[in-house]
Amino acid sequence: MSDIKIIALGGVRENGKNLYLAEINESIFVLDAGLKYPENEQLGVDVVIPNMDYLIENRDRVQGVFLTHGHADAIGALPYLLQDVRVPVFGSELTIELAKLVVKNNSQVKKFNNFHVVDAQTEIEFKDAVVSFFSTTHSIPESLGIVLGTDQGNIVYTGDFKFDQAASLGYQTDYGRLAEIGRDGVLALLADSANADSKVQVASEAEVGEEMDDVISDAQGRIIVAAVASNLSRIQQVFDAAAKYGRRVVLTGFDVENIVRTAIRLKKLSIADEKLIVKPKDMNRFEDHELIILEAGRMGEPIEGLRKMAIGRHRYVEIKDGDLVYIVTTPSVAKEAVVARVENMIYKASGSVKLITQNLRVSGHANGRDLQLLMNILSPKYLFPIQGEYRELQAHADLAEEIGMLPENIYIMKRGDIMVLSDQGFLHEGGVPASDVMIDGNAIGDVGNIVLRDRKILSEDGIFIVVITVNKKKRTIVSKAKVHTRGFVYVRKSRDILRESADLVNKTVADYLATEGFDWGELKGSVRDELGKFLFDQTKRRPAVLPVIMEVR
Repeated sequence: MSDIKIIALGGVRENGKNLYLAEINESIFVLDAGLKYPENEQLGVDVVIPNMDYLIENRDRVQGVFLTHGHADAIGALPYLLQDVRVPVFGSELTIELAKLVVKNNSQVKKFNNFHVVDAQTEIEFKDAVVSFFSTTHSIPESLGIVLGTDQGNIVYTGDFKFDQAASLGYQTDYGRLAEIGRDGVLALLADSANADSKVQVASEAEVGEEMDDVISDAQGRIIVAAVASNLSRIQQVFDAAAKYGRRVVLTGFDVENIVRTAIRLKKLSIADEKLIVKPKDMNRFEDHELIILEAGRMGEPIEGLRKMAIGRHRYVEIKDGDLVYIVTTPSVAKEAVVARVENMIYKASGSVKLITQNLRVSGHANGRDLQLLMNILSPKYLFPIQGEYRELQAHADLAEEIGMLPENIYIMKRGDIMVLSDQGFLHEGGVPASDVMIDGNAIGDVGNIVLRDRKILSEDGIFIVVITVNKKKRTIVSKAKVHTRGFVYVRKSRDILRESADLVNKTVADYLATEGFDWGELKGSVRDELGKFLFDQTKRRPAVLPVIMEVR
C-alpha cells in the first residue's frame, strides 16, 4: 500500500496563494503554484507567495507542477518555484500560454520551456500515481480539476470551480467524468471553499451576459468597464456587447493586452472583427457613444485605475460628464471601502457608477449547494476544505456533515500541516515551513514583520532624523545636533519641540561622552530612547527616530 501525505503550503485559512502537495511514496506532486495580493497592512509589498523551502529541499522527488487554470492564485508563484525546482509544468493550452507569460516576465527563468499541454482526456503514468484531469467551470476557459490515481483510491483536487448549467463551450463541467471518478473511488477530496458560506444561487454566465447587454445598450456616452484581466468570460461578454451595439473596445490596464491577444490567438476569445479593438492613442477618433474603455488588470488594479481616471492622473482617460463606469468585478470584503471611496470620486468627476453586483450574485466559486452536489457525486472518504478563509473552510465542513460525512473524516488544515494516511484516517504528523514570503520589487523574502512594522510607523507617525558630529578621541561634540522631520509635525508650528529635541540630544551625547566606555550602537540607542520618550510625552506619537552620529578625526 502506498504511503500518502497531503500538505498545504498555501491556500488554507486565506484567499489565494494556492499550493498543495500530494506525496505518494517518494514522489511529490505539486498542485497549483499561486500567489495572493497583499493585505492593507502589508505596505509596499507587491505580492505574497508561499514558502517553498520544503520543495527546494526535496526537489529531486518532485514529479511536476500541475496547474488547474490561468489565474494568478494558481500560476502566479510559478516563476519563483522554477528558480530552484526545475520540473515539468502541466496544464491546459490556455493555462500554459498564460503561465509562459508569467515566467517570461521573470529574468531568472524566462528561458524555461519544460511545459506540457494536457486536456480532460490526458492520462499520465508516473511511478507512484496516474495523473488525469476533468473539465470544470470557472471564469476562465479550459479550467481543469486534477486526479491522482493511487492504489488506495483517487486524490481529487478541484481547483477553483462552480457549477453553471448554462456554461458555454470551453467552460462546461464534465459531469459524466465526475461520476466516473466517483465510481472508481475517491480517497480524498481537496475542494474549493471560497463561496462555501453562501447558499444563494450564483448567477449563470448567460444571466450575467444579459445583464451586461442591458446596461451597455442603455448607455448614451462612453462606458468604462472595470474587470479583472484574467476573467476572460467577462471580457468576452464586453466584446459581444460592443459588437452588438456598434462600439469599439479600448484596452487599458496592466498586462490586459497580452492576455487578450494570447486568448484571441488561441481562439479562447472570439471577436467579430479585429477592428473592434482600438489602441488608446486612437480613441479620440471616435465619438463617445462609440467607445467602451476596458480598464482591466490584476485583482484590485482596475479599481485603482478608476481612481486615477477620476482625479485626472490616468495615462489615457479622464472621467467626464456622461461617462458610465461599470464595475463588473466582485470586490473582496477588504476592498469594499476602497470601492465606495472610488465611487464617490467618480460622481465628483461628473460620471456615474453601476456595479454588476447590484442586481446579481456573481462568483466564480461554487456555493454551498454546489459543494454538496460535488460531494454526493464523488462520495469521498476524506474531505480537505481548501481555498478560503477559516469561516469558509468551516462552512464547507458543516455542509459535508449535513450530507452524512463523519466529522472525524473532515480535516481543516493549517498551512504547513503534514497529514499522513493511516488505518485511522489522516493523522497530523508535524509540519513544514509555510510562512508568507513577501515580494517587494526584485527582492524575495527580505521584507519581514520588522520591515512592515517600520513602514507602518513611517506611514502613521513619520520619521524624525537627528544629526550630530563628535570627536571620539577628545570626547567632545564638534557640531551640535540638527533635526529634520518628515510626516511627523508641521515644522513652522513646532519649532519649540524641534529646538528642545536638539538640546536633549546634545545633553544625552555629552553625558555619554563623559563616561569611560564608548560604543557607537550604545550611543545611538541612548539617543533613540531619550528622544523617543520626549517626543511621545510632547505629542503622544511615536515617529521612527533615526540618529546619525558622525565622527571627526
